[in-house]
Amino acid sequence: MLVILSAGIAPGLALLSYFYLKDYYQTEPISVVLKAFLYGVCLVFPIMFLQYILEAEGIIKTDFDTSFLSAAILEEFFKWFILMFAIYQHIAFDEPYDGIVYGAAVSLGFATMENILYLLANGVEHALTRAILPVSSHALFGVIMGFYLGKGKFSAKKRKYYISVALIIPLFLHGVYDFILLTQKMWIYWILPFMLCLWWFGLRKAKRARILSDFHAEQSVKRKHNTLVPLSSSVSERN
Repeated sequence: MLVILSAGIAPGLALLSYFYLKDYYQTEPISVVLKAFLYGVCLVFPIMFLQYILEAEGIIKTDFDTSFLSAAILEEFFKWFILMFAIYQHIAFDEPYDGIVYGAAVSLGFATMENILYLLANGVEHALTRAILPVSSHALFGVIMGFYLGKGKFSAKKRKYYISVALIIPLFLHGVYDFILLTQKMWIYWILPFMLCLWWFGLRKAKRARILSDFHAEQSVKRKHNTLVPLSSSVSERN
């Protein structure tokens, strides 16, 4: 039991630590990151229930339905919903890169709980494959979602556009990922290049978020400086 729990938790914590430690400006409060992670954990059971209802009612009939409706739309929408209504307005979300951290935290909370349940049902021998594919793909979907939420929050224009894209792109990528696994007999030859592209895309977004945070920090310093200069001038005039 302890081995399964360790194998189920370790990949998610390792990936979350990687993205968390890349946050150079005002590292996010552990309590808020943990809260986001636990939100993701709590999403697993209601989503499983909804997926069961969809199957029981005969709404899910094809592999496309399973990939995009049962998996991608439900899972990515609820992760996006949690980020938007529990994290987006939080005072700790104060730079673009923070979206990466919180997006990864919610997604990896979900992936970790899902991973534990899978290993309990199917055995610890699947731990490596699960770490490489489902856990890391969820992390990257969260990174991409968080990038666009962070960009939207700190953009003067096209805010609604970025918030919408934060849902649409991860949803599409998640659907493609599941569709490959469900429909291709030689899925390994399709999923490997897909995962390589997903890692490239996700890390590129994380790097871009880092650049946006650098710019945001510079602008904040300039605003503070411009505020202090008039104040110092007025004090000098009074003296």
